Amino acid sequence: MALIKTTEAGLYRIPLPVTLSDSTHGELKAFELVTCRVRDSDGAEGIGYTYTVGRNGGAIADILLREIPELIEGREADDTEAIWHHVWWSLHYGGRGGPSVLALSALDIALWDLKSRRAGLPLFRMLGGFDARVPCYAGGIDLDLSIEGLLKQTDDNLARGFRAIKMKVGRPDLASDIGRVQAMRQHLGNGFPLMADANMKWTVEEAIRAARALQPYDLTWLEEPIIPDDIAGHARIMAAGGVPIAAGENLRSLWEFKNYIAAGAVSYPEPDVTNCGGVTAFMKIARLAEAFNLPVTSHGAHDVTVHLLAACPNRSYLEAHGFGLDSYIEHPLVLQEGMALAPTRPGHGIAFDWNGLTQLAK
Repeated sequence: MALIKTTEAGLYRIPLPVTLSDSTHGELKAFELVTCRVRDSDGAEGIGYTYTVGRNGGAIADILLREIPELIEGREADDTEAIWHHVWWSLHYGGRGGPSVLALSALDIALWDLKSRRAGLPLFRMLGGFDARVPCYAGGIDLDLSIEGLLKQTDDNLARGFRAIKMKVGRPDLASDIGRVQAMRQHLGNGFPLMADANMKWTVEEAIRAARALQPYDLTWLEEPIIPDDIAGHARIMAAGGVPIAAGENLRSLWEFKNYIAAGAVSYPEPDVTNCGGVTAFMKIARLAEAFNLPVTSHGAHDVTVHLLAACPNRSYLEAHGFGLDSYIEHPLVLQEGMALAPTRPGHGIAFDWNGLTQLAK
């Protein structure tokens, strides 16, 4: 029996190689990376992480430093389910979502990494194993690019091996959005998987109007057309818009996903392992979607999430996120003919460049 001995948190500000933009968060020049390292009584270590678009990382790191150690140290390291519930309910009153669940997510990822390393298995096999080859799309953060810049970015992603693309919509005028989607469809050709992401920009009526206008361009899905709090609104868009809807990157629990799915408000549930409660919660969300015959996709943290979707028979696409860690990890995501390959190293297989990250500590 191995007990949790120590936990450690880190906070880093990661500059982006180019400034990114979307309809809600504005210009993004850097993101915050919050890491969690858990060591057991045998000396084994598991690593987890979460991230923000530039704010609140300090609150997450503080929870990992102040609250988490006394809740988990001395507990059986393999008891991921028991630890998850203990931490969730211990932090529930003061933080049912937000920084608390992001901290729990980083911790849970670290515990699953530790568990699968101890077992000598890659994480996707520890979770059941379905198919190590996962369909993958490039998630562009490109709202302010010119059409020429958008097509150039797309060509670069195609050259990197992607065979599905997501673009941003949500400009001030719908005609501009439609023109950009039309240009992308003409550039990619009929049948090429193309998604569009509005980042919560519209009202329900605006979203229905946009969805109807986008129907001719055969979108795989329209993502986050409105705020995540409006479940009934999502259901109206699903019923009246005529385009599949992806949503979930801003949902923070299994139960929030349950409410969406039960209301018929989402076509592609889209959890983010770094903010929905970690591996434990992500897999429950995926199984819930499977029970409703829905495909599950993902948001962010593709280096971890490739394992999770590789264990899901109802997986659709892995998002290769614009907030990549390629410069700070030893083994970036591997693509082969449009498929992301789940690593076969024990655990999730992410090895951080801690010396490089130290230069970016906050």
